[in-house]
Amino acid sequence: MITKVYTRTGDAGMTSLVSGNRVSKDDVRVEAYGTVDELNSNIGVLMHSSKLDDPDIVALLRKAQNKLFNIGAYLANDREDATLYGLTQEDVKALEKMMDEMNEELPPMTGFVLPGGTRLSAQADRCRTITRRAERRVVTLTRQATVNPLVLEYLNRLSDFFFVFARFNNIHNQVEEIYWDKDA
Repeated sequence: MITKVYTRTGDAGMTSLVSGNRVSKDDVRVEAYGTVDELNSNIGVLMHSSKLDDPDIVALLRKAQNKLFNIGAYLANDREDATLYGLTQEDVKALEKMMDEMNEELPPMTGFVLPGGTRLSAQADRCRTITRRAERRVVTLTRQATVNPLVLEYLNRLSDFFFVFARFNNIHNQVEEIYWDKDA
């Protein structure tokens, strides 16, 4: 049981990994799981939008938050035998299935869609970009350590989901998509 949040052990810029090894707070591994944690917080903001009322999407996002906690715990473990719990190929397929269902109701894209529209779509776009950053941080980590490829696959698909969801939400709220104008 956690009884105190503060330990004072990180006051000098170091933190402990799951293994007990101490690393700098700007270590590539800490950057990776820290960005996953930032994403999880932003999903929390997205989920508490008054306009998010689709129970299937809410359930998928809650599940994604739990999956991201599993990913964060895995990334925080620098042991070679670290196990990735609670993330399977079925989780990737669930994101794909939801995207396929939403895509059926979307018009074809005619260019690059600018982020924004409704507040909910703008927050989904924020989640997409944070997911992409988390993905980049994990790619950097893979240059130093072995990372289960399912982590990158899930993050990649999750960012795709946020893009499709932002479009879906805008179209369902009759908000016109704005396309990139290279001459603007």
